[in-house]
Amino acid sequence: MKYRKFGKTGEKLSALGFGCMRLPVVNGDMNNIDEPKAISIIRQAIDGGVNYIDTAWGYHGGNSEPVTAKALANGYREKVQLATKLPCWLVNEPSDMDKYLNLQLEKLQTDHIDFYLLHALNRKSWENMKENGLFDFLPRIKADGRVRYVGFSFHDSYEVFEDIINAYDWDFCQIQYNILDEKYQAGLKGLKLAAKKGMGVVIMEPLRGGGLTNNIPENIQEAWDNIKPQRTPVDWALSWLWDQKEVGILISGMNEPWHITENLEVASRSGIGTLTEDNKEQLKNVRDMYHDRIIVNCTQCAYCMPCTHGVNIPSCFQFLNHGSMINNLEEGKRLYNILVKEEQRASHCIACGECLDKCPQQLPIPQTMEMVVEKFGS
Repeated sequence: MKYRKFGKTGEKLSALGFGCMRLPVVNGDMNNIDEPKAISIIRQAIDGGVNYIDTAWGYHGGNSEPVTAKALANGYREKVQLATKLPCWLVNEPSDMDKYLNLQLEKLQTDHIDFYLLHALNRKSWENMKENGLFDFLPRIKADGRVRYVGFSFHDSYEVFEDIINAYDWDFCQIQYNILDEKYQAGLKGLKLAAKKGMGVVIMEPLRGGGLTNNIPENIQEAWDNIKPQRTPVDWALSWLWDQKEVGILISGMNEPWHITENLEVASRSGIGTLTEDNKEQLKNVRDMYHDRIIVNCTQCAYCMPCTHGVNIPSCFQFLNHGSMINNLEEGKRLYNILVKEEQRASHCIACGECLDKCPQQLPIPQTMEMVVEKFGS
């Protein structure tokens, strides 16, 4: 495992972090974690040198933090830096921040959080947090020892990112960034700004929720294969990130033992300046080919769920993108009709707009649902 200095914190963190948002589940129920398997793979990652474990209040319907605690029992907590996130959407008054932090300490069975983030900040939640005494809360939780470093995860425009980053002396931040998202949300510009301020930067969605490396169209697979030396798309996508000096660590949502084995192997030879200029040009070509195919920039995070009218929003988008990316909308429609229950299909969307504030990608969900109905039928 390679380790990188994490901004002004001075901590040496593993290049690869373990994200507990996509743990293995039972029978496809995202709230029902397969605990034995989850504990096993988290410990497999730690045994392989991973020393940053990332979870949050809302992951897996609130079950991620307790399962993470079980995985970190028997001496594993002492081996890692633990990160979790304050559910900003639940903060209605100043005391709520202390309430949720204390509950998280209990759920995680620890006396401190190493890296504590305000979860999924956007313009609206940022204003709410400021109104509820955020700038009193942050220094206090560091002073009393409940938290070592404070930061935020982010989903909004670059302009909002700049406002947030300039408003406080943050230790770190977490942004969505990958080969497809250089100009999306905080993007490359935000990455460089954070690094210039001495902040550590955590990268989430390095494979864009798996969209970069699953169901690869033949012509894009050929483009991946033409990059020398020949490596997997996962390898190239992660290596592209680790090649950049501003990147601190990557959070990968690994849920199979072989995911960990593969990612550990790639991380072991990662480093700044490891890609050639020819590699970078060929990767730009791959990026452009994907951009030509994606219809909706959904990462399957499921923050929009549950829909009050039963629509399975991420699945609707998944099969729309799937059909587009493999240049076969009929195949996307076939899978949509097989795998999305009738009562969960896009035709049940009434455009109420409740999902809009929940979506970290700020997608026009109701309008895109209309597209799903247009392409796949009602």
